[in-house]
Amino acid sequence: MSYSEAVRAAAGNPVVRPISDAEHVAFVRAQRSVSFLQTPAWGRVKTEWRGESLGWYDGGRLVGAGLVLHRPVPRLGRFTLAYLPEGPVIDWTREIDAWLDPLATYLKGHGAFAIRLGPAVRTDTWSAAQVKDGIADAGIMRLTEVSGQVTDPVGAQVAGRLSDAGWLPRSPEDGFGVGHPQFRYEIPLAGRTEDDVLRGMNQQWRRNIKKAARAGVEVAVSEVALGEDLKAFHDLYVHTAERDRFTPRPLRYFETMFAEMRAEDPERIRLYSARHQGDLVAAAVLVRVGAHAWYSYGASATEKREVRGSNACQWAMIRDSLAAGCDVYDLRGITPTLDARDPHVGLVQFKVGTGGQAVRYVGEWDLPLRPGIYRAFDLYMKRRESIRRRAR
Repeated sequence: MSYSEAVRAAAGNPVVRPISDAEHVAFVRAQRSVSFLQTPAWGRVKTEWRGESLGWYDGGRLVGAGLVLHRPVPRLGRFTLAYLPEGPVIDWTREIDAWLDPLATYLKGHGAFAIRLGPAVRTDTWSAAQVKDGIADAGIMRLTEVSGQVTDPVGAQVAGRLSDAGWLPRSPEDGFGVGHPQFRYEIPLAGRTEDDVLRGMNQQWRRNIKKAARAGVEVAVSEVALGEDLKAFHDLYVHTAERDRFTPRPLRYFETMFAEMRAEDPERIRLYSARHQGDLVAAAVLVRVGAHAWYSYGASATEKREVRGSNACQWAMIRDSLAAGCDVYDLRGITPTLDARDPHVGLVQFKVGTGGQAVRYVGEWDLPLRPGIYRAFDLYMKRRESIRRRAR
């Protein structure tokens, strides 16, 4: 992971204190890339949490920043879980105690019973070919069993230091949990052209992109007024949720997401809608911060699947990300399963067709600040997850 000079602190330990939204936004804009989950706008999207922007200062210079989402403990409202999704934005190549000790001191002093964070630091990367070979090998059940990956020494170092400092790993075996996924699928874009990216895709993806074009699928981008476009997307998204058996978010969530992100940066978020002969066949949400673009939400019709509207949407978003100078197009989470009998492997195969790479990140980690309350909270969450699984 690369950082701008703005994030690199001098030899002294940084001091943590609150910063304004304006200071936080200015810091984000000075970086090559920052997760959209670490922007002030995201704190306003997550209305069930209380957002707070913190900064690390070296002397008078802001050298790190983080969005902290506070959530009260049930029946113990004065204590909160302090969560930094895909953050904070600090120089993880340095001794992490210098960054995280003052964070823990500040948050404990302001009522946090635990800190949860997810460093945006890679540990391992597998090529599309390696993942494909792993799926084809009946003896391989998980991505982590595939050899030949590129290992990032910084990621290994960060994981080791977090463990040594008493942080507890929270990422589950299947890669998905209450927080954000540890395993993702990404398409590198830096230094590549559209032709390069197309050549990297498998034959099926290239064929589907051409098929959508021949069928007359048109992809429109909603950049200013949403209104009916967002409602149409949400209707299709609810249809997708019913078909694929997941719980959809309400329309109000997306209205808030678009309003808050666009208020912070007009280029932050876009809605892509693919239509065939007037019918909405697919739609997707693209989020971009600096040189990193994310496929955030998607929806597709059950009818007219043969016109490949989803592939058309993805290709339009990839092309726009290239045009914007992005380094990465992020397809977000995958499970690390490569077992052909696992229903999740279909999602892995779909994303592998883009020719990108599977990436493992450090994952999410907890630091208990008030151990008794943390244990009670952990038990509560395990019980809630057990009830949720039984209800499926």
